[in-house]
Amino acid sequence: MKLYNLFPRLCGPFEAWTPHLERAADLGFDWVFVNPIQKRGRSDSLYSIADYFAISRDFLRPGSRTPHKRQVRAMIAEAEHLGMRVMIDLVINHCAIDAKLVRDHPEWFVREGQQVANAACVEADGTRVVWEDLAQFDWHHTSDREGLFGYCREVVEHLIALGFRGFRCDAAYQVPAAVWHRLIEHVHRDHPEVVFVAETLGCSPEQTRETAAAGFDAIFNSGKWWDLASPWLLEQYDATRTLVPSIGFPESHDTARLYAESGGNPHALEQRYLFAALFSGGVLMPIGYEFGFAQPLDVVTTRPADWEATNLDLGNFIRHVNAVKDAHPVFQGEGPVRIIPLDNPAVLLLHKRTEDGAGEALIVLNKDVEQRQWLRIDDLYRHLEHPAPLRDRSFQWAMDYLPTPFEFELGPGMARVLVTGD
Repeated sequence: MKLYNLFPRLCGPFEAWTPHLERAADLGFDWVFVNPIQKRGRSDSLYSIADYFAISRDFLRPGSRTPHKRQVRAMIAEAEHLGMRVMIDLVINHCAIDAKLVRDHPEWFVREGQQVANAACVEADGTRVVWEDLAQFDWHHTSDREGLFGYCREVVEHLIALGFRGFRCDAAYQVPAAVWHRLIEHVHRDHPEVVFVAETLGCSPEQTRETAAAGFDAIFNSGKWWDLASPWLLEQYDATRTLVPSIGFPESHDTARLYAESGGNPHALEQRYLFAALFSGGVLMPIGYEFGFAQPLDVVTTRPADWEATNLDLGNFIRHVNAVKDAHPVFQGEGPVRIIPLDNPAVLLLHKRTEDGAGEALIVLNKDVEQRQWLRIDDLYRHLEHPAPLRDRSFQWAMDYLPTPFEFELGPGMARVLVTGD
């Protein structure tokens, strides 16, 4: 799965989405992921949903008499015409605090004393974050779990009827794994093509493994925060890769823009996109990454006027990486990954293979996005488990012949991608 995150607030009404959909398809993405488009509560946050069955006016054609459902379906039909399926956020861990649902079904919500509890989470540093605009569904102790489950099932069926073929399940670990397993099983009986992807960021390793085993088609991994050296990412990856595929990302709508974090360094963007795409079975890229946007996407304040004028276009690079991913099974799924030590600690050498060993790859990455680094490997083929001819699929300066020893001066953030097979 190669997902392009089309952020609705930045793109405006559905009728203005066509150029963005065309660009995503041209870059080689096969999925478009959109954040919530439903009617919002008074905080105006995309994730503060007040009515799961109504569409926000912000995304509808002004003054149009065309039914809302038809406008959504037209957008999805355009994406499918371009060869992409459309995924939407599924937010069933909370809703807007001022939603009619809170008044009609108070038994569905966590309570603190006489009040409905706000949604909250605990950050990695132990800080508790509370969202006062959100009401937390009480999946663990509600007296009417069947009613709550039935309502959420109706929401999913409604979105499928609109044409959505995938769901990014927001804060999936906050909903019991048994609920997800039942919901996914129910949907797959009637809609086997629909996929469910779990957002598990911020949860413990135990929660991640429990969620991964709940029937999801994929989960998001934490590669965005890896320092390209520490063992923790490969340990996390090994703990879940046999349960469910993972999706990597260089940044998301929840993070700062990498272009701003890197001080405006395009090499950092190329390095991190290539790593996310080739390390994981799937990859997600938010809108604007290809142009080096620096302003974060905000679920409340972002507007189409925030579109940035830049002089950067990474389209050719992203297109190439996506094509390499499509061409080689070793990059399309999960399999054993290991770090091979090198004399130069500023260079990363990863070995990845398919589970059956039929395909292998060596990914060389200059960790340094500011300086060139020298690479020397005495014998590339010594690091393969089943020696076979290697093909250089690198974006820059791909070599027809790979000498022994293999030596190369890597530009800042540059990668070499070497793959067995055609």
